[in-house]
Amino acid sequence: MASHANVDVGPDLTEGVTLANFGDTPMLRGHVGKKAVLLVRVGDEILAVGANCTHYSGPLEKGIVVGDTVRCPLHHACFSLRTGEALGAPAFDPLPCWQVEREGDRIVVRERFASEPQRAGSAMGQPQDIVIIGGGAAGFACAEMLRRRGYQGRLTMLSQDADAPYDRPNLSKDYLAGKAPDEWMPLKSEGFYGESNIDLQLGTEVSGIDVSARVVTVTGDRTFPFDRLLIATGAEPVRLSIPGADQPNVFTMRSFADSRAIVERAKSAKSAVVLGSSFIGLETAAALRARGLDVQAVSLDVRPLEKVLGPELGDFIRELHENHGVRFHMGTSLASIGADAVTLSSGAELPADLVIIGVGVRPNTALAEAAGIATDHGILVDDYLETAAPGIFAAGDVARWRDGQIGQTHRVEHWVVAERQGQIAAENMLGAGKPFRDVPFFWSAHYDVTVRYVGHAEGWDRLEVDGDIAARDCLVSYKKGGKLVAVAAIGRDAQALEYHAHLYSNPKN
Repeated sequence: MASHANVDVGPDLTEGVTLANFGDTPMLRGHVGKKAVLLVRVGDEILAVGANCTHYSGPLEKGIVVGDTVRCPLHHACFSLRTGEALGAPAFDPLPCWQVEREGDRIVVRERFASEPQRAGSAMGQPQDIVIIGGGAAGFACAEMLRRRGYQGRLTMLSQDADAPYDRPNLSKDYLAGKAPDEWMPLKSEGFYGESNIDLQLGTEVSGIDVSARVVTVTGDRTFPFDRLLIATGAEPVRLSIPGADQPNVFTMRSFADSRAIVERAKSAKSAVVLGSSFIGLETAAALRARGLDVQAVSLDVRPLEKVLGPELGDFIRELHENHGVRFHMGTSLASIGADAVTLSSGAELPADLVIIGVGVRPNTALAEAAGIATDHGILVDDYLETAAPGIFAAGDVARWRDGQIGQTHRVEHWVVAERQGQIAAENMLGAGKPFRDVPFFWSAHYDVTVRYVGHAEGWDRLEVDGDIAARDCLVSYKKGGKLVAVAAIGRDAQALEYHAHLYSNPKN
């Protein structure tokens, strides 16, 4: 993983500091031996935790403090300052904690101490069998949280994927670009599932859910009883009936296997065409340019990402890619695909040893529909992520829930949303009764520019730009009916994080 750690930054905290060292900020980065440590002022207390996020080593001193938590500026992971626990994905591993002592006016950091995460109630009231369908973000986060909260019953994950849960956002970013090795990709080590007594069954296709008998059936007629069930079947890429779409040079980007196959093909390819101007499609284009391929993007849209980010940012993203050699063909599509070229609907022909179809995904609702569980362009869930069938929950790309911020139901295909829904579903399976109130968040990397987006705007009637988009220093606000519903930030990480924290604590504002 990329590291922002620098253990030599700041003072030696074993020698002590004073409040004056903090200046006008609540955080002070220092070190204890070779370990980077963050001191944080919470009221009259001073707390000490590891200085780098356990997700991708983001520098926490550049994040924000909310109550007795600290939040990472890169991907908005949230940690307890008292226990170090990773309270909000995408981080799962806790921060180390240190003892802090006062010696007169000096604040001295002593030894590390071990802390335990919060546990659920007595094992006597826990369900005996929990089954999770899906090995993606939501499924993994649910299983990890169940064990973290002390669940001791049988826990089974049924995943169609051939790979153990992995870091999907990286598939179209550093991994595809050749900057991230295979060992970066798993969310946990190979031994985690055995050590945690999680029965992870890979390459397993679920054929049915019997709601009344409380049984999941997989291909081969094996059955798994459940007291609680999570449906986290995610979404699948939309596949178009274009002549030649079954050619061996045509790929979609969804799984680890997809990304590995594209990497292998790219080793001998010279030219690539990406159909679609979505975030995944454009990230893929950037990664293939990093590998030296000639890349052209084809899309029916007028400009890239306009429907999500608006025309100003859409034009900026297009120019950014063009400056890196990507050529765009907007307002058109593919008429046919050949072994080494594609033909556009306009009749133009483009060379293409490699073709990526990136025109969106659709939720995998078939299992739920066959089981009689209510769906509407996703599996319908209540505030606690439970379906109308008691004890059966849904989370991630397949779930449609009511967003407290905008007061309507929607389904959001964001990695962090899926992970946090999995975590909340796990706690609610154990009786926590926690409503899901998190605010959607995602990030998208294009060369040396990262866009961070908070909120959810399916439409807006006013767009405001604070700063300079061309200078890569801006906060774009999306408003509807006078209400701020989302922001997109470039070079304004802390502002995006503050907006996220504000909406999380005030979902109706």
